[in-house]
Amino acid sequence: MTPEHPGARETGPEPPPHVPVVIVGAGPVGVTAALLLARHGVRSVVLERHDDLYPLPRAVALDDETRRIIQAAGVHEEFAALARPARGLRLLNARHRVIAEFPRSAHGIHGFPQTSMFDQPELERLLRDALARTPLCELRSGAEVTGVEQEDPGAPATVTIHQGGHVHQLRADAVLGCDGANSLTREAIGAGWQDLRFEERWMVVDVRTRAAVRCWEGVDQVCDPDRPATFMRIGEDRYRWEFRLPDGELPDRRGLRELIAPWLPAAQDSDFEVIRQAHYTFRARIADRWRKGRLFLLGDAAHLTPPFIGQGLCAGMRDAHNLTWKLARVLRHDADTALLDTYESERRPHARQMIRLAVATGWAMTGGQDRAAALRRGLVGAVCRIPGVTAWAGRLSPALRPGPLTRAGRLGGTFCPQPQVTVDGRPALLDDLLGTSFAVLTATSPTPSLQAIADGLAAPVIPVDRLGDDGTLHAWLRHGRADAVLLRPDRVVLDVVPAGSGTFTHAAAWSPLLCTTRRTGRCEELVTAPSPRSAPR
Repeated sequence: MTPEHPGARETGPEPPPHVPVVIVGAGPVGVTAALLLARHGVRSVVLERHDDLYPLPRAVALDDETRRIIQAAGVHEEFAALARPARGLRLLNARHRVIAEFPRSAHGIHGFPQTSMFDQPELERLLRDALARTPLCELRSGAEVTGVEQEDPGAPATVTIHQGGHVHQLRADAVLGCDGANSLTREAIGAGWQDLRFEERWMVVDVRTRAAVRCWEGVDQVCDPDRPATFMRIGEDRYRWEFRLPDGELPDRRGLRELIAPWLPAAQDSDFEVIRQAHYTFRARIADRWRKGRLFLLGDAAHLTPPFIGQGLCAGMRDAHNLTWKLARVLRHDADTALLDTYESERRPHARQMIRLAVATGWAMTGGQDRAAALRRGLVGAVCRIPGVTAWAGRLSPALRPGPLTRAGRLGGTFCPQPQVTVDGRPALLDDLLGTSFAVLTATSPTPSLQAIADGLAAPVIPVDRLGDDGTLHAWLRHGRADAVLLRPDRVVLDVVPAGSGTFTHAAAWSPLLCTTRRTGRCEELVTAPSPRSAPR
């Protein structure tokens, strides 16, 4: 074909618009990931196939670690207004007598109540409102992702979207699949499910009532092999019951009222409103791979857990917190892409361990009607009468396994506690002072070696005796036999200065991943900086 104008060149179709990160799914995990990326200076587009929020409750509990993630996303004060602290977990026998009680503190090590009850639609609205206020975030509702392709692991991915009767595409340096159990992103990665051998059919009932419900302001797990159940108060007049169902059973309203009768006074049907009655098959699964190039899985796309320890949403929020700072360091600071390998190597074993704990809880409390099941329940009751056991069991989340970004030792892979500190004469939480950067907390004067490492990571060096806390940080360092710690942006301990040593001991492992190509000389300094003991006199 001859060009219409002499000398004009024929051109192909324009390439799709480019964005640094596309997030598939605008649930709590996807929106939190977008907010965290924005705080690290990374723009993202969140694609959600539904036009608005799903209005019915699903997740109802978060732990204090997850509330700290909400703080990192910038919305913890708003969340505090809608959250309700819970006293803990009780195990009850079939006659509703207490077998064991696992108390949860109103002030956990992360600076928040160890367990908080909430309404998921309220949390999602809060997160989306924050998203709308954040210039680096864009939400596209009614946008169904129908394809995710990546020709080369190091190349941008192409995301195909159906929206408003039109088909268009985006090119992204990274795609975060927060698209649930039926994840299209998981298919694009080529990941499959590993079955962790748990599958039970349960009914979940959310009720609103002004009746005098018998409640201890915590979670009750009824360990009855004939009718295991869970009960909790969510809000001022909101309650949830969960019951395991035999095959083929579908309770009507009268049957439902009989199930919840042990908790309710005699009353008419008009005394309570069923907000939701849903049937679920609780499963335990984990994806066999979480990443392919720049495609990642988060939340239910990567793992499914029974709800017995209330960690489903918590696990997805941990995924977002772990990945986003690493992705930002690669995209904005040219860090080695091998840094992204640590997302799966850190999060997958942790998620598996939490799922196995939930499965063990399910089987120990509700598994079977044989003699062994009765013995298990009796043993749990006996063990929980040992002083200190129930307090220990309340600390669910384990330390990350040793790796390039998690030094072995007492403090390695654990979180720094978050006490209240004093900033400019005003009380504040520690993370609000630290911001989004790496940070060094020290109980001694920094050596030249320590200062060089801090400078290389643009990490402030903060003496703990100037923070005005209640002594928590000093005691924590002393317990870990450390003079100082290097904290990652997610507040996990990256490295430690052992007492009396003067320098970090793990820099050779992590510096190749965290140093940027823009500061190569500084990278070498991190590894080769002399300790006080080896410095020339």
